[in-house]
This record gives sequence, structure tokens and C-alpha cells, in this order.
Amino acid sequence: MASLEESVEIGGLTVPSRLYRAPLLECAGNGPDAIDRFVSELEPTAASGVGLVFQGASIVTAESGCAAPNMTRVHDPEFVARLQRLTDAVHAHEGKIFIQLGHGGLRSLEVWHAEHRRRNPGVSQLAVSRPPWQLRALDHAGLIDLDPHVLSTAEVYDLAEQFGRCAGYAVDAGYDGIHLSGANMGIVQQFCSPFYNRRDDEFGTGPDGRGGVRFLEVVHDAVRRHAGDVPLATKVPAETAAPPFVRRHLSRSDGVAIAERLAAVGYDALVPVEVSTFWDMSVVRGAFPDRAWDAADLQSDYAAAFGGPLRARAVELLNRLQATQFGDEPGWNADFCHAVRKRVDVPVLCEGGIRERETCERLLGDDGGSGADGDQTGRSHEPAADLVGMGRPFYAEPRLGARLLDGADALCESCNNCTIPQVAGEPGRCRTPSVVRERARLERAGEYDE
Repeated sequence: MASLEESVEIGGLTVPSRLYRAPLLECAGNGPDAIDRFVSELEPTAASGVGLVFQGASIVTAESGCAAPNMTRVHDPEFVARLQRLTDAVHAHEGKIFIQLGHGGLRSLEVWHAEHRRRNPGVSQLAVSRPPWQLRALDHAGLIDLDPHVLSTAEVYDLAEQFGRCAGYAVDAGYDGIHLSGANMGIVQQFCSPFYNRRDDEFGTGPDGRGGVRFLEVVHDAVRRHAGDVPLATKVPAETAAPPFVRRHLSRSDGVAIAERLAAVGYDALVPVEVSTFWDMSVVRGAFPDRAWDAADLQSDYAAAFGGPLRARAVELLNRLQATQFGDEPGWNADFCHAVRKRVDVPVLCEGGIRERETCERLLGDDGGSGADGDQTGRSHEPAADLVGMGRPFYAEPRLGARLLDGADALCESCNNCTIPQVAGEPGRCRTPSVVRERARLERAGEYDE
């Protein structure tokens, strides 16, 4: 068993503890106050003893690719150089920081955000292949707006090279590692997924659903050219939460095979996650966010995002339905992580619904799964992960690490009231009064002191 307080090696980098802040939407954008917002949000986390901080999905292209409003683009080396103030702030507390690079592909704003389309007419979405019929049907019904540009083989290589260039900019700015956004329906998942990828060149999935990893291989090589031997991690998707009508998707065994191949290629850490083929509540499992949907000050923003109040209400009802379909058991990716960890020799990171110190210890000491390899109690004593991460709890408590490493649990109630407002460009923050009040009480009591 490993302790949460123990250090761990990732690609030769020593991370001071096994607790990490999972990638989130900082919604800092690229404006004049972007660096200040990053520092104010991420430095307290490093100061609280969290060993590894992930800066959330940062888009590698100058156009398209953002899956939500106010996401940050990192294609400009001058902007990325200014982020050294952030990396210096994290390093001052002996923490480590990785930047997550990504691109939305067919999940980009142009597909679903009505106001963004109005302001940016004629912007296409990068697509791995012709969109699947389910998305085309939604397009024909007027619920989304598809204008895909299917990448040629040469353009795929160019996109991979752009990932590498942005990784180089980040390393020059002091980032300790690179993390690829390989899930949540972004373009990396779309390359891996037989649902999205119907290509007939070297970047296709092939009959066994594994050939799409070729894009990640080319990205790996591009990162090495531009950023050297910096630690390189990626999420590894298994589309086990796909709806029943989606027949072609990544199974968990497909995900394990992808992980094995990536470890062999030279990825230094893997983050297995069970996701859907669509952007749905499988990403943010938990309660229906009634407070966020009812917020009077956000109604016009929701209407602008979804194309009117009636459509916003339809999305709200769909959100309510999905909230009942996805379980939010602590560490919901644990079984997948355990299966991957048994097959690779690089660190495995586990995130997803982790809220309690006991869950962290269990994941670092056993998988809590079906017990197929364990004893008669139904527990396997092999760890499911080498590091454990939390995401939304840091919206509620930026200095959560201080309490968690002292044996306490997170305040986060998985109510999702922090996530829905982000479709309107709102920053990620806790909007649940009882949690906000308790955090204020703990601050007065000195519970977050270093």
C-alpha cells in the first residue's frame, strides 16, 4: 500500500504527494486578467500540499476547438510565456504542474452554442471522419449545427505537430509535464473511438477498434521533438457509458489494450476513464443541479447558449433524466484503473467521484471492485492507482489538500451546481450555500492553514 502523503515518480519527475487536482475548466480565457485568474485559483491548491496540479483543457489551435466558453488557447508562445508566473507560484510551494492540451473536434462550441455561432459565422469543426448518423440527425432537426472539416492525412500530422509545439511552449514556461485531454468526447477520443473514426488511412481504428491510437503515437513523437523528455500523460477512454443504440464504441477491454499500447509507445502515466460517446452526465455524475438551472441571473445566458428559452428548458429536462442514469459511486473509474494497472508498468491515475480520505486510501491499497483477483471478502489487495485525483471538490475548497492530507473529507456534495453555469461562461465555483458556509467556518477555524 502507498500512503497519500508519499512521493511518486512520473517519467523521472518526483511528485511530492499522491494527491492531484484533476483537470477542470478554469474559464480564464486569454484576456488581460487570465494569468491572475490562474494564479488565484491554482496557487492555493499547491500551497495546501497537493502534489500535482493539472491546468485544465487548453486548446492548441487559434480557431475552433473550445468545448465551453472562456477556455484558454495556448497556440501563442507569447501568451504561454506569461504563464511562467503561474508555474513559479506552484513551484514556490514545492508542487508540480502539468498542462492539459486538447481540442474539442465535434464537441466544439460551434456545434452547440447558438450565440457563439452567431458571433463566429462560417467556422468549421475539425472532424476525424464524417459525423455519425446520430449527430447528423440532431443537425437535421436543428438541435446542433454541424459544419465539419474532415482532416486529411497530412492535416492530422499537422494537428499532432501543433500539440507538440504547444507542449514545447509550455515546457519553456516552466510546466513540469504535459497531459493530453484524451476523453470527454474531445478530438483525441474521437480518433480512438470506432463511433467517430471511420477513416481508411493509417489513422483509422481498424477492425479491432484499436488503430485510432496511431494519432496518440504521432502526438507523442511531436511532443518529444518540441519538449524533450518531459513527463507525458494522457487520459485513456472506455466508452462504457455509451447509450444502448450506439453499437460501435470502445469497450473496457479496448481501453485496456489502448493503455498497453500507449505505455509501450512511451507515455509516462495513464488516466483511465469510463465515458460516453456523447457529452452527457457521465462526465459529471451526481445530483441534478436544480439550483444552477433555477438561477434567475443565468436564464438569459442559458437561452443564448442553447438557442432560446424553450431549448434551454429541453436541455434542462434531458439533464434531469441523465442525472438518474449514471451512478456516482466513489471512484467510479476504479475497476478500469485496476485492469489497466495490472497490464502496464507506468503510473496510473484515478479520478471520478472521489470525495473521502478513505476512498483515496482504498484506491492506493486495493481496487474495491468485484474481487476477481482478491480474497473471500470480495476485495483485491492490489492498488487500483498510483495517484488519486479530485476535480470539483477544489471549486468548493481551493485549499482542500490541507484538510484531506490531515485525514478529513471534502465538503463537495456532487450536486453539480458548479458545472451547468459554465455553459454560460461562468467560472467554476461552488454555488451551494451550505457548502460555502461550512468552508467559511473552516477558514475561520484555521483548518486550511499550511
